[in-house]
Amino acid sequence: MILTTTPSVEGRTITAYHGVVFGEVISGVNVLKDFAAGLSNFFGGRSNTYEDELMRARTQALAELEQRAQILGADAVVGIDVDYEVLGADNGMLMVTVSGTAVSLN
Repeated sequence: MILTTTPSVEGRTITAYHGVVFGEVISGVNVLKDFAAGLSNFFGGRSNTYEDELMRARTQALAELEQRAQILGADAVVGIDVDYEVLGADNGMLMVTVSGTAVSLN
């Protein structure tokens, strides 16, 4: 399965459009992760805790998008867009949403 942010796949022709597909992940950041990230904020530097959680959520969202495209019989997903949001009363939830167009290629 080809996943790309571009509207086409170089050297290939889109032969069918199967519709827009999505992958969504909402991930909670627990107290220990929040504490570790707070230390990075206090002392400076990067927050590996949050970066790891963000990478995991993005990977899961892309895998979900790919699975949904396969169900539709697609060879690729083009025009992928990735969005990030924080949710919850204390902004303790991370939402990663990916979307794109499932297509068949020649």
